[in-house]
Amino acid sequence: MNVIGIGTDIIECLRIAQMIERHGELFLRRVYTPLEVDYCNARKAATQHFAGRWAAKEAVLKAMGTGWARGISWRDIEVRNDERGRPSIYLGGGAREVCETLGVLQMHISISHCRSHATAYAMAVGADEPDEGAELA
Repeated sequence: MNVIGIGTDIIECLRIAQMIERHGELFLRRVYTPLEVDYCNARKAATQHFAGRWAAKEAVLKAMGTGWARGISWRDIEVRNDERGRPSIYLGGGAREVCETLGVLQMHISISHCRSHATAYAMAVGADEPDEGAELA
């Protein structure tokens, strides 16, 4: 396993609640995919889940090392959950193109949230590289 990059992000849930209150559907459609909106709205603490996905998208960008440059949009990064609730990242558009260029084969994600904050940690992984006897400096 070759770690290409790591990223983390934290956000106040109140900030996301204010964005939803202020901009409503416009904000949701700009940042989240329909699948993400449906998932979050089906949860008891929807704002916490929206905040978790926001943090995940930011963490993925940091793991890629690109920020929002190079034609990447919010909806290019989608958080999906398996039947047990485990989150995973699906990349499309500019985000997929950048990851292919960087040699990213997998993007691992961990998301956590409570009433006040949401946080996420992302790790971009590429193909194994030959061991050249790495040394610690």
